[in-house]
Amino acid sequence: MASSQIPLAERLRPSLLNNLVGQQHLTGKGSILRTAIEHGKVPSMILWGPPGVGKTTIANIIAQTLQVPFYTLSAISSGVKEVREVIETAKTQQNVILFIDEIHRFNKGQQDALLGAVEKGIITLIGATTENPSFEVNSALLSRCQVYVLKPLDENDLIALLHHAIEQDEILKTKKITLKETDALITISGGDARKLLNLLELVTDTLSDNMIITDKTVMEIAQQRIAIYDKKGEQHYDIISAFIKSIRGSDPNGAVYWLARMVEGGEDVKFIARRLLILASEDIGNANPNALLLANATFDAVNKIGYPESRIILSQCVTYLATSAKSNASYVAINDAIAAVQTLGDLPVPLHIRNAPTKLMKNLNYGKDYAYSHNYENNFQAQEYLPKELSGKAFYNPGKNAREEELRKFLKQLWKEKYGY
Repeated sequence: MASSQIPLAERLRPSLLNNLVGQQHLTGKGSILRTAIEHGKVPSMILWGPPGVGKTTIANIIAQTLQVPFYTLSAISSGVKEVREVIETAKTQQNVILFIDEIHRFNKGQQDALLGAVEKGIITLIGATTENPSFEVNSALLSRCQVYVLKPLDENDLIALLHHAIEQDEILKTKKITLKETDALITISGGDARKLLNLLELVTDTLSDNMIITDKTVMEIAQQRIAIYDKKGEQHYDIISAFIKSIRGSDPNGAVYWLARMVEGGEDVKFIARRLLILASEDIGNANPNALLLANATFDAVNKIGYPESRIILSQCVTYLATSAKSNASYVAINDAIAAVQTLGDLPVPLHIRNAPTKLMKNLNYGKDYAYSHNYENNFQAQEYLPKELSGKAFYNPGKNAREEELRKFLKQLWKEKYGY
């Protein structure tokens, strides 16, 4: 195939770890994955991360570096038959790598077909997924794989990638391109490197002369050619974003419209239901605890029912969540607590709330002066539960809604001024 017919993202796909943009925690010098590759002992693995951050590229680099047989399947178009064909071929070879893109779309039977071959070392499995493998990869297969989490590419990574493409690509470097502004390219691509490069190529192909790339130019071209730009389905991520933001923004009409777009597009029913589960805690939380119960019931129900009837169940849940009181207090609380752990490290547990199962621990005052709450009026006795460095720090700040205002009053009554409630 002529170079001009190969998409820019494919022309620039790196073949060496040193040329990979981002993911230094996995592929930088001294990192776990790089060390495994350098020693030629790569485990079966699941690469989990957003679209366009290097999952397929890492799989290709591993195969090229180790110089081993490399087979690729897509879970969208392949099934048990194709998996078994690769496994039979692999029995006649050594150190075979099987890369399965979107492995989360394989059902239990398809995943089970991989188990024996992975366990016996017939193949080294590399699965790529944008979904949490804890939910989508069965436990038997997951236990035989190392999970590597890929991070979103940051703005500096994406800008560097644009300049690399303009300066190094065999076609783009022959054109006089001035990259004046990058915000529109980065915003539209949503952190997806493949999408970013294909958009850059679309813009440069459209600008036959005067190749000065500005945000205005990019927006005009993207809007005119969106069907071409989205031909590989990247719009999927824009629609789920609009869907979530409509529910968060308490607009059931917008929410049910974007739901209809996903239903008509054949979106995986579990993908939608899982997003509703997350939203029920992240954006509603204790403002309406029933939201999580309904979202969980919806997840169970659509797994049993499937399309087309699941659209009704999803619609009920979506309209309920959209019209519910909102609070992100629980979401903020855990993020703040994690930030404290990362900043202050492993602070010691106060002695009085440590466990004291042995005589030695009791002699060291473990558990001394602990007040057993149920021995006191209203099952409460004020005492310190945080390390002294965090004493009085309120991670959970109830939201401004009827139910959490009641929680605030309850906490204030118990703790007086300690946490500022």
